[in-house]
Amino acid sequence: MFLPSLVAALGLAIPSAFAQQAGSFVTAGDTLVSAMMMFVGSSDKVYIIDKVEGNAHQINGHSAYASVWDINTRTATAVDVETNPFCAAGMHLPNASFAVFGGNGAVGPGGDNSSPGSTSTYDPTYNDYDGRRAIRIITSCDGDVSSPPCSWFDGPNTTMMAKERWYPGAEALANGSVVLIGGFTAGGYINRNYPNTDPTYEGGAAEPTYELYPPSSQSPQIMNFMVNTSGLNSYALTYLMPSGKMFVQANYSTILWNYDTNVETPLPDMPGQIVRTYPASGANAMLPLTPANNYTPTIIFCGGQSMPDADWGNYTCPLVNTWTIPASSQCHRITPEPTDGSSPAYVQDDSLPIGRTMGQFIALPDGTLLVINGAENGTAGYAKQTGVTTSFAAMGFGESLASGPVGQPAIYNPKAAPGSRWSTVGLSSSNIPRLYHSSAILLPDGSVMVAGSNPNIDVNLTTVYPTTYTAEYFYPPYFSAKTRPVPQNLPQNLSYGGNPFDIIIEPASYTGDANAAASNTTVWLIRQGFTTHAMNMGQRIMQLNNTFTVQNNGTITLHTAQLPPIPALFQPGPAFLFVTINGIPSNGTYVIVGNGQIGSQPTAAATVLPSSVLSSSSKSSNGSGSGSGSGKSSA
Repeated sequence: MFLPSLVAALGLAIPSAFAQQAGSFVTAGDTLVSAMMMFVGSSDKVYIIDKVEGNAHQINGHSAYASVWDINTRTATAVDVETNPFCAAGMHLPNASFAVFGGNGAVGPGGDNSSPGSTSTYDPTYNDYDGRRAIRIITSCDGDVSSPPCSWFDGPNTTMMAKERWYPGAEALANGSVVLIGGFTAGGYINRNYPNTDPTYEGGAAEPTYELYPPSSQSPQIMNFMVNTSGLNSYALTYLMPSGKMFVQANYSTILWNYDTNVETPLPDMPGQIVRTYPASGANAMLPLTPANNYTPTIIFCGGQSMPDADWGNYTCPLVNTWTIPASSQCHRITPEPTDGSSPAYVQDDSLPIGRTMGQFIALPDGTLLVINGAENGTAGYAKQTGVTTSFAAMGFGESLASGPVGQPAIYNPKAAPGSRWSTVGLSSSNIPRLYHSSAILLPDGSVMVAGSNPNIDVNLTTVYPTTYTAEYFYPPYFSAKTRPVPQNLPQNLSYGGNPFDIIIEPASYTGDANAAASNTTVWLIRQGFTTHAMNMGQRIMQLNNTFTVQNNGTITLHTAQLPPIPALFQPGPAFLFVTINGIPSNGTYVIVGNGQIGSQPTAAATVLPSSVLSSSSKSSNGSGSGSGSGKSSA
């Protein structure tokens, strides 16, 4: 289903109350379920998914495990899912649907099968089915969210994956299909026994293969990387590259992977053997793809955890009290496919202001990255014991394996000089711990929704880090602006190459000199991704090339390029288009990239733009003459 562009209806000036909230958190409301997973499904809806547990809110005679958040009213409506989505993966599809893959077996109270009649196939108390092979699909629409066609397509007798996958990696491909990598087949802290004598299958608890959705004619194949990284390869970190190969990182190893031939090319190890995959859970993201960097992907990793191999333990628990071990503050970048003839290499970047596990990057429509959520010490996950603390009563923070919530976000500017890329100036702190099973995602107005946190096996409202249902909105510093751009004439669909399109910016959309404003305007395409476990699967940010014409009355026409004719750079599917002037973004407009279908995407020649034209009598937004401007094009 293609949702219409909201154009000017989404590009409103910021209400004065918002101007006072820049850099701050504001309580948004009750999500009804703990937000382990979230994604923006349309201009006005966020879809929230929890694990199966004893949430107080009921639906169809059992606890609710999913809800739909109305962005405008800040209210949640419970919706039903039938299979257990605990620690699933998720990804957009080309037609704007989202698919959620895998999860855990059925569970009852206590997160296990100890209640009467409970099995891993079905639990009669929580009324959930085995979700390890499940494929759940939803398409956002304007009808009743609890009824077809707006509800989840899910159930024990629907389409299934070939293999059971809990904590699988996922990445969209250039044709819109999805590759699914690895995972557990049964529960645990990390994906191994110890000593690790069977790194391939772990006695049947590990799944080392990969498969495609929609299914291909090829049966799932073993991926050697999943064997070599055994233990610390849950939610392998994946980024499709322009060549069509895939950057994959897990444990402290890295490869470029040809998924068509299952050939792996080793890349350098993570410096210091810092682990960034779950449960170390370091923040990771692809930096903005821009004309200035020739749309060359660079991946950044920050935080995470580094411990001796034995200390990570096994399926049951870590061997050490992780909550006493400080998280890493180090950051590293890598360009997997450099265009200058150099070899890929990790490069030390500016360190985080404070060490963080379970921090996550959110791409903002001013070209910066927000890191938010997490803890100073420990790892993700939960347990009732460790190798040195064998009594639950002696555990330091209940079932949590982390301590020291980090409430203050930080902003990373990839264009800043080394040594000055991080800032916390003007950013307040949240007083709600956002630890294991917390999430965050960019909303269409440029704010960030923050929700979840539940380092507990089942609902627990009285422990030190309780199950959390309260959502917050964080307002980045650009919310201090009194005027926001209101772009007009925005498209509903974008293509890979082809003819440019014109965006109109009226003088009321900016302040100051028209020529200067035009010269400092960027057009950003952002896909927020599917957020879970300190990741945003599928998140990308791309600056579309543009030139401009400034009229004497101050109206700016942005001549805007389509995407580069390389679908692997920004895979087909839904996204939001922002126009940012002097660092102040418009509200995002919902668009579809590509033809909306799984398959080879049509491409055309790269867009050719006209030269920029400045006004000879530039007007400021208040109508007075104000000079000639800089004349600098954003192309």
